[in-house]
Amino acid sequence: MLSYLHAFHAGNFADVQKHAALTLALAMMQAKKTPIACFDTHAGSAMYDLASDRARKTAEADSGIQRLWAMRQRLASMDWRPMLEVLARHNGAGETLAHYPGSPAWFAEFARPGDSVTAFELHPSEGRALEIWARDAGVRVLQQDGLAGLVRQLPPPQPRLLTLIDPSYEIKDDYQQVSDTLHKAWKKCRHGVYLIWYPILTSGLEQRLISELEKGEVRKILRHEVRLDQPPERGMVGSGMLVVNPPWGFEQRLAAMMDDVQGEPGLGLSQSLDWLVPE
Repeated sequence: MLSYLHAFHAGNFADVQKHAALTLALAMMQAKKTPIACFDTHAGSAMYDLASDRARKTAEADSGIQRLWAMRQRLASMDWRPMLEVLARHNGAGETLAHYPGSPAWFAEFARPGDSVTAFELHPSEGRALEIWARDAGVRVLQQDGLAGLVRQLPPPQPRLLTLIDPSYEIKDDYQQVSDTLHKAWKKCRHGVYLIWYPILTSGLEQRLISELEKGEVRKILRHEVRLDQPPERGMVGSGMLVVNPPWGFEQRLAAMMDDVQGEPGLGLSQSLDWLVPE
């Protein structure tokens, strides 16, 4: 149950979509001065070495964040700029990236005085690495189950909430647990912004999550999906994001960002966007 390590997949096309949505939501929410409580339910180890044996075994970053970095001068949407600036701070202006931030690092990079960042990680070695990184990052780390832990932490003391829920889904029960957790969290903090990532699989297992949310109580759920133009015969063929209570105009701005990387010479994917559950 604790075998998943994101180092094998850091910076892949799904990370590009996920972190584009996360950084856009952060930037849009921070247009207002009121503090935000940020929660990351499956934080990982925060920073990834793209030249490590784990990263090179799959080389998934090559067709993801490395390709985005190579085409950075051609990106039309200005909403890429905050993400690119963070990557430049960690890598300089070279032609390839050596380091890639995980989701807790993206939260920490954007956090303002008054904002808080809480990162959950249950995996022992990932949790230790996360704690070491967090000492200088101003992030609170809780080595416990992030789904149950999130519900216990709500409502936060800050007036606004932004949560990223992104388990590996290696356990089939994760789909049901994510749905159950979102319903519990939403009841405790209905105004919060919740970002839920899920893989799109040849098996179609992700439909369990989709159907549970379609018939549930949570309202105003935006669905954004990207699918590979040349998908593998097995495994993950796309990546999905559900956004509960997206900031006004979020859907148009995220679509514009992903328009920049559709097809070739982009990331070799196509996107779709709709309201899974209306307001």
